[in-house]
Amino acid sequence: MGEKKPYSKRISQTLNDFIKAESFSGIFLFFCAVCAMIVANSPLSELYKTFWEKPFGFSFDGTFYGFTLHDWINDVLMALFFLMVGLEIKREVLFGDLSGFQKAAFPVIGALGGMIAPGVIYYVLNMGTPSYHGFGIPMATDIAFALGVILLLGKRVPLALKVFLVTLAVADDLGAIVVIAVFYPSAEGLHVDYLIAAGVIVALLAFINRLGVRHLGVYLIIGVFLWFCVHHGGVHATIAAVLLAFCIPVKPKIETSEFIPLVNRMVEVFANKDKERKNILLDTEQVNAIDSIGQDFIKVQNPLLRLEHALQPLCAFLIMPLFAFANAGVDIRGEINFHIDHIMLGIILGLVVGKPIGILGLTFLCEKFRIASRPAGVSWSHILGAGMLAGIGFTMSMFVSNLAFDEAQAMDVSKIAILLSSSIAGILGSVYLIIYDKIKTHSKAKS
Repeated sequence: MGEKKPYSKRISQTLNDFIKAESFSGIFLFFCAVCAMIVANSPLSELYKTFWEKPFGFSFDGTFYGFTLHDWINDVLMALFFLMVGLEIKREVLFGDLSGFQKAAFPVIGALGGMIAPGVIYYVLNMGTPSYHGFGIPMATDIAFALGVILLLGKRVPLALKVFLVTLAVADDLGAIVVIAVFYPSAEGLHVDYLIAAGVIVALLAFINRLGVRHLGVYLIIGVFLWFCVHHGGVHATIAAVLLAFCIPVKPKIETSEFIPLVNRMVEVFANKDKERKNILLDTEQVNAIDSIGQDFIKVQNPLLRLEHALQPLCAFLIMPLFAFANAGVDIRGEINFHIDHIMLGIILGLVVGKPIGILGLTFLCEKFRIASRPAGVSWSHILGAGMLAGIGFTMSMFVSNLAFDEAQAMDVSKIAILLSSSIAGILGSVYLIIYDKIKTHSKAKS
């Protein structure tokens, strides 16, 4: 029998496993949103509001260069989040569940239904009012939250449903990016000269990709100039991050077939030297072999995957929680006019009702007309449950809310509605899938 680990080590290991779990990022995001609400409704409320509006940058020759802390998070740090989203979309389109019509059709049509129905519900309720522009808010799905909830359900849901929801959320993210680019330009209007410059930079990125440049630093440096041009061009700067992601190369500098002989040579060097070794120190040949394989190790990796893996923990544990903490804090102690047009009702009905109806309805028609079929082992009841969970629109909905409204009261109402509807959607979806699993298990046991 193995020796039992000390209690402190077991606690440390459990905590480490929990943090590494895919569901943790969604839980941590929710925790930061709750903390923001608590702080915004505490004696620290005024400090919370003024802190995010502090300018951060530098002055030169009497001109300030920089942003408020809130804008640094929403425009600069969130660009890194959208860069990761763009990389995920490119990977899925090239090699994953969005590659090829047969694989992509069902979840993409589901995502389309999950965007159209909520958008229409919100628009119909707010048509002819100044708030109609918020139709993009209930169209979004928060992939971290939705995936976190479905992973917590464990074996109660089939693996194919988890894959369907993740693929749907990725397609939904692509749709949200298109909506942001088309319907939410800068209030200052479009500046054609900057947009032309951005187009030239994208062409340059595509050209160096074709040339075979694989150094990520080159792309990221050029990406900064792209961000600057898009930001000043009147299109939301996060679109620059997505364009940059689509230009990041997939092919590594050296192929696996070239890498294997290099590894074998290093193994030979160490095997031969170990026979004649007299001390624990590595000799020059071994050190050189390690240095050489270290460089080749970078060259054999796909640049796209390397950047995505580097950004994933940064986004999950810093950028998205920081965004949640900076944006979810709404002071509900004062007078908030919940009756501003039908913002509240439009968002809640859009996310809680529109999402599952849109996803279930359009995928059902998709199968009936034989465009594509459901994944094996996934029932229509499962699709309805996934549609409910897709109503968790937290991060992306908050992001669109910041772009849709200029008036503070309208923005506060929309954020409260997003928090409420995302919570309702998560609870309803979880309870529904748990009950459905129990009914299914019980009926199997009886038969």
